Amino acid sequence: MTPRPESSGSRPKGTAGEKIPEQPTAAQQKSAAKKTAVPKQAAAKKAAPAKATAKKAAATKTTVGKTVAKKAATKKATAKKTAVGQPAAETATAAAKKTAAKKTAAKKSAAKKATTVKATAARTTAVKAAAGDTVAGKAAAAKSPAAKTTAKKAPAKKATAAKSAAAATTAAEAVAKKATPAKATAKKAAAKKAATAKKTATATSTVAATSTVAESRAEKTTAGKASAGKPVAKKSAAKKAPARKAPARKAPAGQAPAGVAGSAQVVPPEMEVAVSPAVDAVDRERLLAGTHHAPHSVLGAHPVPGGIAFRAFRPYALSVTVVSGELRAELHDDGEGFFSGLLPLREVPAYRLVVEYEGTVLETEDAYRFLPTLGDLDLHLIGEGRHEELWTALGAHPMTHEGVTGTRFAVWAPNARGVRVTGTFNFWDGTGHVMRSLGSSGVWELFLPDVGEGELYKFEITRPDGSKTLRADPLARRTEVPPATSSVITSSAYEWGDAEWLARRAEAPAHEAPFSVYEIHLPSWRPGLTYRQLAEQLPGYVKNLGFTHVELMPVAEHPFGGSWGYQVTGFYAPTSRLGTPDDFRYLVDSLHRAGIGVLMDWVPAHFPRDDWALAEFDGRPLYEHEDPLRAAHPDWGTLEFDFGRNEVRNFLVANAVYWCEEFHIDGLRVDAVASMLYLDYSREPGQWTPNEHGGRENLDAVAFLQEMNATVYRRVPGVVTIAEESTAWDGVTRATHHKGPSGFGGLGFGLKWNMGWMHDSLQYMSHEPVHRKYHHGEMTFSMVYAYSENYVLPISHDEVVHGKRSLVSKMPGDWWQQRAGVRSYLGYMWAHPGKQLLFMGQEFAQGAEWSEAHGPDWWLLDPGYGAEPDHRGVRDLVRDLNTVYRATPALWRLDTDPAGFEWIVGDAADDNVLAFLRLDPEGVPVLAVSNFAPVTRQDYRLGVPDDVPAWHEALNTDAARYGGSDVINPDPVKPEPQSWHGRPASIRLTLPPLATVWLRPA
Repeated sequence: MTPRPESSGSRPKGTAGEKIPEQPTAAQQKSAAKKTAVPKQAAAKKAAPAKATAKKAAATKTTVGKTVAKKAATKKATAKKTAVGQPAAETATAAAKKTAAKKTAAKKSAAKKATTVKATAARTTAVKAAAGDTVAGKAAAAKSPAAKTTAKKAPAKKATAAKSAAAATTAAEAVAKKATPAKATAKKAAAKKAATAKKTATATSTVAATSTVAESRAEKTTAGKASAGKPVAKKSAAKKAPARKAPARKAPAGQAPAGVAGSAQVVPPEMEVAVSPAVDAVDRERLLAGTHHAPHSVLGAHPVPGGIAFRAFRPYALSVTVVSGELRAELHDDGEGFFSGLLPLREVPAYRLVVEYEGTVLETEDAYRFLPTLGDLDLHLIGEGRHEELWTALGAHPMTHEGVTGTRFAVWAPNARGVRVTGTFNFWDGTGHVMRSLGSSGVWELFLPDVGEGELYKFEITRPDGSKTLRADPLARRTEVPPATSSVITSSAYEWGDAEWLARRAEAPAHEAPFSVYEIHLPSWRPGLTYRQLAEQLPGYVKNLGFTHVELMPVAEHPFGGSWGYQVTGFYAPTSRLGTPDDFRYLVDSLHRAGIGVLMDWVPAHFPRDDWALAEFDGRPLYEHEDPLRAAHPDWGTLEFDFGRNEVRNFLVANAVYWCEEFHIDGLRVDAVASMLYLDYSREPGQWTPNEHGGRENLDAVAFLQEMNATVYRRVPGVVTIAEESTAWDGVTRATHHKGPSGFGGLGFGLKWNMGWMHDSLQYMSHEPVHRKYHHGEMTFSMVYAYSENYVLPISHDEVVHGKRSLVSKMPGDWWQQRAGVRSYLGYMWAHPGKQLLFMGQEFAQGAEWSEAHGPDWWLLDPGYGAEPDHRGVRDLVRDLNTVYRATPALWRLDTDPAGFEWIVGDAADDNVLAFLRLDPEGVPVLAVSNFAPVTRQDYRLGVPDDVPAWHEALNTDAARYGGSDVINPDPVKPEPQSWHGRPASIRLTLPPLATVWLRPA
């Protein structure tokens, strides 16, 4: 800090032989009064600002209405003493006695140092005099009692108008005939400025304009300080002048001082009291601490009395210069990264900042000159929880704002005391990038010019207790590759090519269309492949197998690969492990062009506790419920969302829409719905609180799911939502406006996983065939409730991990029987009412459990492997199942209508046989017969409709090409008129061992 000159508090001694100033004549007083048209009261108020011209300064000395003093020094003494009630005559006499002691001449060196500066448009009164004519009138200020105040106040830089009247008059004192010379205060001002000597005054008109108002107000200097061309906005390099005395010049009565008379200044009619442009102490402290809620009200450019105040907060900068057209003004360094200056302008211009750092100079826009990028409608919708395109309002968005390119940052953090954005663009120091709070919405926003795609960023949040936390963006649309956790600025330039698919997908609802799903885990399907590389292989593979859709295990970013994506931290970002968001778009587009729909697992039930993600995001429970018992998920150690909070519900509903609209996802399989619906899910008595009706239903979660489904179906026609719900909750796939027996409207899903069928059927197949007759009901019970919901029959990833064994390994018997069991089971599954889902690796009877580390055992399909035909045979069966299925409306058209199913025999437990008909809307049947015994049953009689003249095999899982024993019915089978199983006709079939046979009318 630059040392300040000490003020003795006493008037400097006069020079021997100094003349006592004479009193002006009445004519001179009258002439001076005419030249100063400023009212007496206004003059008293306006004395301090340096805007006061020489004429105004003369009038200012008549503050108490007394006659103008004969000399400038006498006039100053009079103004000072009359303020406390002393007569003007006594004042003048006292001043004359004091000045008689010693005469101080103004320094010529200071006059030589002050270069002549061209006066600018207006308010250039800080440049009080040019060249060597500036000293005489200024010396009086140092000798007058009022100058004591100046000496004390100038080092402290206090802008108090009442006490600075004498100090502000500078060149105006020369109006008096005989100016009493004094020691120029430039000596003290120069010492005060010595530390910044390297910053020399720029002799340009623009800098002079900057200096006019800012110097006189901020420094409260006297004449010696205002040497020509020294702007306050700069740290001028004034050097300490030697203590030489020079005789004072006297100005003739009624004549303006030489320096003023020669300048082309335009004095505005209104004379405002200039204010300090520097950031005040309170705002300064809050900005440094990162707790300022309205930095734009302080920083940037703002109209103030005296002109336009420019304030910049640039930590580590050496200098900051405002540039606007030809205007170029360096701001004053206020310390700690703050810079300020007052420019004599009438309105805020378009401007840029030139910021000098050590070793570099950067020209940029001022981030704090822009209006908010979010409007009232956005904030209103966010507050109500109804912003269906939330991702367009929050997060980081490259954009052009007010004609300037940059990135808009916005984050919801209502409990934060302050938020700053930090990233690679500011070397992870967010001190200078304080965000503003947009009213009561809880949203913080900042537009940063010249920041674009690819930059990493996070939000530095000051919690309510004052501590700080660094958080990834909850709405980041791209992230770093884990385990790194930063968000990445991104925008999409992808051009879609799937318009034909999108137009066609809404032709029929999912429950009335063929729907066969191949579930895959992208990172491990072919380990090491990127999204774009997967796009070259996956569509062809899935299309060859005949699946209608793929279901991707969670794609949203997650920190721990072992969670398979079910512990999400980046809800709006596809995992960066496999590429960019546009790369993921390319994969979806490729699948669509191959005629394959894309479903995605979506996880709105919970989120992990990582301290850089959503948990206590702004220092208090925000996305999670405030009740710890409701927030903690007992099974997974995660946190449950607070579905009752508008903004949280909005976050999730908009997220569902986001994936469907931005990535053309055709459906969402919602994970863990049961854990959302029940307050007592996995909780013991005393660990949960009933709802307002005393029940265990989570009413907030019900409302959220209904809103999510209604919004998605309304905005994105042709999509489907699927619930993984493992209980008997009523109306999961019922419309939200249709109330059921429980009094609730439906949840509004399109489909629901039939977890009961999966569990029961796999349990049955795991028994030895000899024992299956005791468990026959496990295969038939599903038809009791088959039409209560719109079901999907899932053999998912959950069934082939964690010791549950792969599908083929669940089957009893030897290797042949295991493969035969899988084939018969798949044939039964594809014929059963409902849609089908099969996890990767099960399509070729992989024997090992799935591992996310190495994926499916593709080597089993290597022709060099001895058992390759066994595995290839199962895969060929899956292909044929899908082919026949898609070509046979009876197998899918009435999946949710009881009219599409008829039992032939469901009670042949001793035979381990099941037989039923599937029908399309026209009544065309398909006969499905499963023999789950390892024996061939010859001439097995089954009742059939009598209106079908003949039946032929459409598919037999025991065919040799699938690896079976090739026990088939090669010829059409004609019905006999013998009634059987309650039917008027019957047929006799040969049932292969551990096989399923499909027959349709010949």
